[in-house]
Amino acid sequence: MTDIISVPARRLPAPAEPRASAAGVARGAAAADAELITCVELLFFAYRDFTGEADAVLAEFGLGRAHHRVLHFVNRNPGLKVHDLLDILKITKQSLARVLKLLVDQGWIRQIAGNEDRRQRLLHTTENGAGLAGRLDALQAKRISNALAAAGPGNEAAMLRFLFAMIVPEERAFVEALLPRPIEVALPPAG
Repeated sequence: MTDIISVPARRLPAPAEPRASAAGVARGAAAADAELITCVELLFFAYRDFTGEADAVLAEFGLGRAHHRVLHFVNRNPGLKVHDLLDILKITKQSLARVLKLLVDQGWIRQIAGNEDRRQRLLHTTENGAGLAGRLDALQAKRISNALAAAGPGNEAAMLRFLFAMIVPEERAFVEALLPRPIEVALPPAG
């Protein structure tokens, strides 16, 4: 399935008057939470545009978002074990195997046997893989930088707190350990 990268903006027609049905009740509940639904929709649109430029670059090489995620985390964590990558991405071995095979076959990632356990596969980006990962990171970092600048000074900490709070509490320490710098956020502990 091909993702649509850009479509001219258009206004959608106003929704029809809700009927007294289960769907109408759901819409009524949604209307009561209009601010939250606005946030949900903004996240959908932000994600679409955050990934759009990277998708276009990836498509040049016959790659998609799953390849991007693997390339990103392998590039950021040289020598990453396949098992650890599965934990990061929360995907099945079968799904990772398909994606990883293509990245290895095309020369973006190389697998090296572990020193202590030769059955263990340690993942590294090749020079080309690191270059592509850097190109994609630069595109997405620029989008974030521009959005933060548009949001006004002092909003980076609030954005980091918001994104970190969106992660399930049980995963926060794991995620934070992967980040280039700690998140200084006072969130309630997992419970």
